[in-house]
Amino acid sequence: MRMRPTLSWTPTEDLPPATTDLEPVVAALNTGGVLVLSGAGISTESGIPDYRGEGGSLGRHTPMTYQDFTADPRARRRYWARSHLGWRTFGRARPNAGHRAVAAFARRGLLSGVITQNVDGLHQAAGSETVTELHGSLARVVCLSCGAFSPRHELARRLEEANAGFEPVAAGINPDGDADLTDEQVGDFRVMPCAICGGILKPDVVFFGETVPPQRVEHCRELVRGATSLLVLGSSLTVMSGLRFVRQAAQAQKPVLIINRDPTRGDPHAVTRVALTLGAALSTVADRLNIPVDGQATAGN
Repeated sequence: MRMRPTLSWTPTEDLPPATTDLEPVVAALNTGGVLVLSGAGISTESGIPDYRGEGGSLGRHTPMTYQDFTADPRARRRYWARSHLGWRTFGRARPNAGHRAVAAFARRGLLSGVITQNVDGLHQAAGSETVTELHGSLARVVCLSCGAFSPRHELARRLEEANAGFEPVAAGINPDGDADLTDEQVGDFRVMPCAICGGILKPDVVFFGETVPPQRVEHCRELVRGATSLLVLGSSLTVMSGLRFVRQAAQAQKPVLIINRDPTRGDPHAVTRVALTLGAALSTVADRLNIPVDGQATAGN
């Protein structure tokens, strides 16, 4: 039976109230050494839905699990058909004001790094250079047999050639790049094997049910140890993948600041949660710090 991923969490204690005051975020960035941890919420303004927010994709869509993908050829066909179609839209997404503000903070030397739970590459597209992709990247493909990596655009070309005329209309796109298609729309979609050894190809992302590589987790823990504070952007922190770094920072008495419209599982560990839309909030922070975004001068307060 296919297992649904964690959809929500239920607070076991009263959460501290949210605020709209951005001054603690401004002060933290002014100090420097801020480590950013971003989630799907920072990409919603780029047209990529999040998992658990209002209208989140988990209400209608169960992401592929690692166990299903590796064990069931039919599941792989369904995944690659949906992902191939989704990639056409996903690959056209562009950074929004939130991504651009984070890149601007980094250029000013205020950040110690960026950890993202997203697989969309939008932080890098906005100009951020020191980005750790906690859950990998849809722009890469890995062979589960020989371990070879290849660019996603190469596989996309092979899939286009093998599935000429595949043009179904998807009901929606999801944060993992998976488009909503029925089994009838998937049809007899042809899946491509590894061009080197003929093995099973998988996007270089961490599926639900799969663990983040230990060396990547340790690298992130090292980033937390070296930061002065942790700024969480657009993550519900429902799963332990990101929550563990919030807990680590709080245990080390490093301030945790969260910008997320909805309550998060990390709220009890945070000094503040700002309930504002990320693009507008981060643009305001940049303005108050007199930091140009996209090369345009901003007026300081």
